[in-house]
Amino acid sequence: MTKQSNQRFVARLSAAVRLMAGVPVSISDAQGMAALIGVGDAAGVPVNHRTMLQLSAVWSCVRLISETIATLPLSVYERTSNGRRVAPQHPLHWIIHEQPNADSTASVFWESVVAAMLLRGKARAEMLMVGGRLVGLEFLYPPRLHEGRTANGGREWRYTDENGRRRVIPDSRIWKVPGFSLDGQDGVSVVQYGASVFGNALAADAAANNAFRTGRIQTLYYKIANFLTPKQRADFKANLAESVRKGEVPLLEGGTEIGNVGMNAEEVQLLESRGFSVEEICRWFRVPPWMVGHTEKSSSWGTGIEQQMIGFLTFTLGPWLKRIEQSIRKDLMSPADRVRYYARYSVEGLLRADSTARGAFYAVMVNNGILTRDEVRVLEDREPMGGNAAVLTVQSAMTTLDGLGQSTDSQQTRAALRAFLGFDDEPQKG
Repeated sequence: MTKQSNQRFVARLSAAVRLMAGVPVSISDAQGMAALIGVGDAAGVPVNHRTMLQLSAVWSCVRLISETIATLPLSVYERTSNGRRVAPQHPLHWIIHEQPNADSTASVFWESVVAAMLLRGKARAEMLMVGGRLVGLEFLYPPRLHEGRTANGGREWRYTDENGRRRVIPDSRIWKVPGFSLDGQDGVSVVQYGASVFGNALAADAAANNAFRTGRIQTLYYKIANFLTPKQRADFKANLAESVRKGEVPLLEGGTEIGNVGMNAEEVQLLESRGFSVEEICRWFRVPPWMVGHTEKSSSWGTGIEQQMIGFLTFTLGPWLKRIEQSIRKDLMSPADRVRYYARYSVEGLLRADSTARGAFYAVMVNNGILTRDEVRVLEDREPMGGNAAVLTVQSAMTTLDGLGQSTDSQQTRAALRAFLGFDDEPQKG
C-alpha cells in the first residue's frame, strides 16, 4: 500500500469512527479532513485548527482581528436624495447591529464568524426564517456541521447541537461568508496552505518546552576534584536532579565547585527560532508583530506606530470588512432592498480609545460643514440638542481672491442700518 493510499484509508477510517460517535465529518471535504486528521504534518507535528490556537501568536492574531471587527458598529444604511442615513427601521439592522439570535449578542456572533473565516477560510450561519422573512442568524460551529446530499442530488447540511441533537438544514438557509479565495467560491484552508509555517512553530515550541522540562538548557557546570566511578557519577546526578525537582539547595561535597558556562549556539538558535516563528505567523495574518506583544525589533511608541495602525486598518481589517458587507447585501437582502439599502461598518469606532484624535476629527468635520454638532453628539451617544445644533456651519474667515477689498455682508448690513437711523457714515468736518 502506497503512502497516499494509506493516508486515504486512515482518513476514511477516522471519519467512520467520528460518525459512529455522532460527530459529523465529510469524507469528500478535503479541507475538513485535513483539519480532522492533521494533514500537513510539518516538522513532524500534526497541524490542525486546535493545535494552531495553542500558539500564542496565532491566538493573539485571531483574537485581535476578530475582536476588533466585532466591536466596530455595523449598520444598515438607506440611500436618500440627501445622501445616506442609518435605517434602524429595517429588520436586518437589529439582527446585524444588536442581536442576531435569542442566545447571542452581535459582538459574540461576529467574533465567531471572523475567527472561522481566518482559520478555516469560510464561515457559515443559519438564516432563521419566519414566513419567508429573515428574523435572525445563528452561527454554525464548523466541527459540528456536515455537508450531505439529498436523494435527488441536492445539497443539505446536518448540524449537531451542543446537546447532541442532530437536525437537517436546507442549503437555501445556509449563509456562507468566504475568506481569501482562489476559485471565487470557497476560501482557502489555513491548515492546508500554512502547515509548514505553523508546524515549524509548533515543533520549536515543543522542542523548547522539552528542553526546559528535561533541564537540557543548563547554564551551570559542576567541577569535582577526583575522578568518580560510574556509580558515583550516576548517584551524584540523581541526587542533584532530585534536589532541583524539590526546590532544595543542592549539597556539594568533596571540594565540588560550581560555575556558569552560558548557553551554547544551538540553544540560543532554538530560542531565536521561536521569535522568528512569531514574525512568520504575524506575516501570515498580516498583523504588525508589536500588536501581539512582540516588540523586539520595533518601538512601542512614536509616530511610526500611528502609521502602522492606519496600515492595519487599511490592509488587514479592510478586506475582511468589505467581504462581510458585500455578503450581507448579496445574501441577506432582497433584490428590491439592495437598490435602497446596504450594510456598512463604521471604522470611526476605532478612534474611541483616543480622545485627542477623536476631538480633532470632529472639529474638522464640523468646521468644514460636513457634520452638524447634533450628529457629533449622536456619534458620542449623547442626546441631540436641536435648534442651531442641527444646522451645518463653516468657518467664514476664508474668501475668494476676487473678493478681496470688497465689502462683506456684515459691513453692508451695518451701513444700511446707520442710514436707516439717520447717521452719516462719515463725520462732518468744520
